[in-house]
Amino acid sequence: MVAADSTVRVAAAQFAVGVDVERNLESCLHWIAEAGKCKPDLVVLPEFANHASWYDDQAHCHAVSIDLDGAFVAAIAKAAREINAYVVVNATLRRGGDACTGTSLLISPDGELLGTNDKQVLIGHENQFLQRAPQPGPVIDTPIGRLGMYSCMDGVVSETPRCLALRGAQILCNSLNSFATDEGSLHIPVRAAENRVFVVAANKVGPLIPEALLEPVSQQTGIPVRFLSGAGDSQIVAPDGTVLAMASTDQPEVIWADINLADLELATRPDGTDLMASRRAELYGPIAEDPATQLIPAASCAEQLDVSVVQLPGVGPGAVDAAVDGVRQAVAAGASYVVLPELFFLTSTSDLAAASRKSAEVIEALSAVCGDARVALSVVESMAGGHALTAVLLGRNGIALRQPLLHASARHGWSQLGDGLETLDCGDAHVAVLTGDDALYPELGRLLAMRGVNLLLVPAAPLEAWEVRTGLVERAAENRINLAAACQPGDCGTSLVAGLQRDFTVMTPWQERPFDGLLSQPELTRAPRHPGVFTAPVYPACASNKIVSLGTDLVAGRAWWLSGAIAAAPQPMRRPE
Repeated sequence: MVAADSTVRVAAAQFAVGVDVERNLESCLHWIAEAGKCKPDLVVLPEFANHASWYDDQAHCHAVSIDLDGAFVAAIAKAAREINAYVVVNATLRRGGDACTGTSLLISPDGELLGTNDKQVLIGHENQFLQRAPQPGPVIDTPIGRLGMYSCMDGVVSETPRCLALRGAQILCNSLNSFATDEGSLHIPVRAAENRVFVVAANKVGPLIPEALLEPVSQQTGIPVRFLSGAGDSQIVAPDGTVLAMASTDQPEVIWADINLADLELATRPDGTDLMASRRAELYGPIAEDPATQLIPAASCAEQLDVSVVQLPGVGPGAVDAAVDGVRQAVAAGASYVVLPELFFLTSTSDLAAASRKSAEVIEALSAVCGDARVALSVVESMAGGHALTAVLLGRNGIALRQPLLHASARHGWSQLGDGLETLDCGDAHVAVLTGDDALYPELGRLLAMRGVNLLLVPAAPLEAWEVRTGLVERAAENRINLAAACQPGDCGTSLVAGLQRDFTVMTPWQERPFDGLLSQPELTRAPRHPGVFTAPVYPACASNKIVSLGTDLVAGRAWWLSGAIAAAPQPMRRPE
């Protein structure tokens, strides 16, 4: 095992892949050799490195796929030996009969095949040609750390990377075949931060389909030719979400970075909260259950409504008047929902009884001015045996929905924890409220989507930049849920509203916006860095469409049969030795 203070050099090779398997093998060998110039310990290659993911029929897919004991893998193994590095390569593999899988392979510096991981979540036409993984991918113990592999769509949803991290992976290797611009800006980096691991991701550049078909496919689908190519943005990400190295959007190249597994020991939030150890596995059971038995409840909802987020000039008792004015302003502007920052009226929770009394005063003041709108904030509530940090939704008659903190948070160590999720059908939206700390757990967003929630409101106080930059956005994106989060502007970011894009499913006609390369990222409105009321539209009815591409549902299409680790009793995490 690698020493905790040892440096490991990791690299990602970004290049184009065409329809000639032999030429593609030559490209793989070339870029492995190029990566070898930086003397890496690990090199990750893109998804479907053997052939462009475009097939005439199943026989064609089978013909261009490779065998584990064939010349393609043997050549990659020889190249790994020549540069003395671990190599992750992804290809379509022949299985029994005419079956094929999209599979990541880990090859050691000695040229030994150490493990494979089949793709779990297939997208679009992949469903026509490839089989889904029948079993979880391995976490492979190596002298450079414990490695896990996944590919592309497996990282657009949270379950696959989460399960690998829960089973002890320290470095996640993501091979991509993606035109989506939000892979690099959102889906890749968030998996490092929320799982507190390193991520090494390699995407393609160049056409993703046969070049002769670019124009015809563009005309048929309405996707501009430039979006039928790999989006690049290969990157290496640290456990705090910091991008250590990033490739261009359109050039073949190698990127690399030195990482230290000792950083995993420091991968807690600034207040000391361990996001992995604080999980509540007993709450997550439905994620690992068959979606066929879990129909998403229908709810009445509006096509469009406005949500306001309020940033205040300060915090403490003096902020209450500003919050009341902000709510009045938002209601006058037509907002249906208003979100305020976490505990904005308190500078301290050292006296919980006083904090609870102040919370009651704030609830009364805001309820008096909200009219027909609803206001989300967090308060300190008295409970049997103590107090709880509680996210609440107010109406003119007071609290309409309350959600106590569900996950232990070091900065709120005084808070009792709730025992489940609560939601409310408000007629214009099916709503949930979460504290900012709870919203960082992907399991909760998934459970809310499974309950039919289409609007999530988050009173927040972020501690790290990734929470606002990618964490909250991903809760909306991976579940197709509108989201609004309010916080005080600072080094960690500002308030935001994430409204679902009306045009969403790839390969279907888009009516309201030209295809822009975004796969699942919602329309983002980020507040400026100053106090004020900031309003943006959200689209609750759009949440009913979770089909990202033919045959791929973001929620029901999760790899539920392989997600047992999410709902299993937590195991002690092995730390770097």
